[in-house]
Amino acid sequence: MSNRFESKVVVITGAGSGLGRAAALELAKEGAKLSLVDLNEASLAETQNQIKAIAPKAEVLLLTADVSNEEAVKKYVEDSLAKFGRIDGFYNNAGIEGKQAPTADYDSKMFDKVIDINLKGVFYGMKYVLPVMKEQQSGAVVNVASVGGIRGVLNQAAYVASKHAVAGMTKNAAIEYGQYNLSINAIAPGAIMTDMVVGSLKQIGGEDAWEEAGKQFVSVNPKKRFGKPEEVGRLVAFLLSGESEFINGAVIPIDGGQSNQY
Repeated sequence: MSNRFESKVVVITGAGSGLGRAAALELAKEGAKLSLVDLNEASLAETQNQIKAIAPKAEVLLLTADVSNEEAVKKYVEDSLAKFGRIDGFYNNAGIEGKQAPTADYDSKMFDKVIDINLKGVFYGMKYVLPVMKEQQSGAVVNVASVGGIRGVLNQAAYVASKHAVAGMTKNAAIEYGQYNLSINAIAPGAIMTDMVVGSLKQIGGEDAWEEAGKQFVSVNPKKRFGKPEEVGRLVAFLLSGESEFINGAVIPIDGGQSNQY
C-alpha cells in the first residue's frame, strides 16, 4: 500500500457522501490527515466510521459548514489550521445539481442556490486556502467541475453555468499561483454512480423507472457503464499527491470518453 500522504493534511468539502467520501477513504488508506467538511453532520459521522474501518489510526477532523457562507468557509479553513498546522491538499468538491428544467422555465431562486454552492463555495474555498498554501510555498487544489463544465447538459442551465465557471476559475488560479509551487486543477466527472446521479435519474425517469433510465443513459457511453466513486477518488489522490506537480490549470474529464463523442 502506497503512503503518498503520510504526514500530509487534506481538506475535503462535501465529504459526507459521494465523491467527497470516496476521496476521503482513498486518502485515509494512504496516510492522510483529513479535515472533512459537510453541511450534514450525520453523513460526516458515517464517512468517519467508514474511514476508521479501513484506517483505524487516521486523524480526522469533522467540520459542519455551509460552503455558500463565506464566514463558514473562513472558519473551516481556520479550524483545519488550528488542528493540523498546515494544508497540503484541498479537494473543493461540495456541490448540488439543482432542479432540471428548460432555461426559460428555470426557477430563479434555485439558480441562485446552485451558483451560491457550486461556484461561490469553490471561490470562497480557494480564497482562504490559497494564501495558506502560498505561504507554505507548496500545495495542490482539485476543484470539481463536471462534464457539465465542458459541454451543455439538457435542462441544467444553473449546474452547467456553475461548472463552466469553476473550470474557468481553476485556469485563472493556476496561472496566478503556479509561481508559488502550487498546482490547481479541476476534474470533470461524467456519470458516476453517486446519490446525486441517482437523484438526477429519478428526475428523468421517476421513482420507479430510474434504473431503466440509467441503462439508457450509459448505453451511449463508450464504456457502457457508470463510473465508480473510487475511480474518481484515485484520480483526486494522484492530483493531490505531489506526483503530478507539472499538471496545472487542467480540467480532466473522467467520464469513460463520452464527452469526446459527436
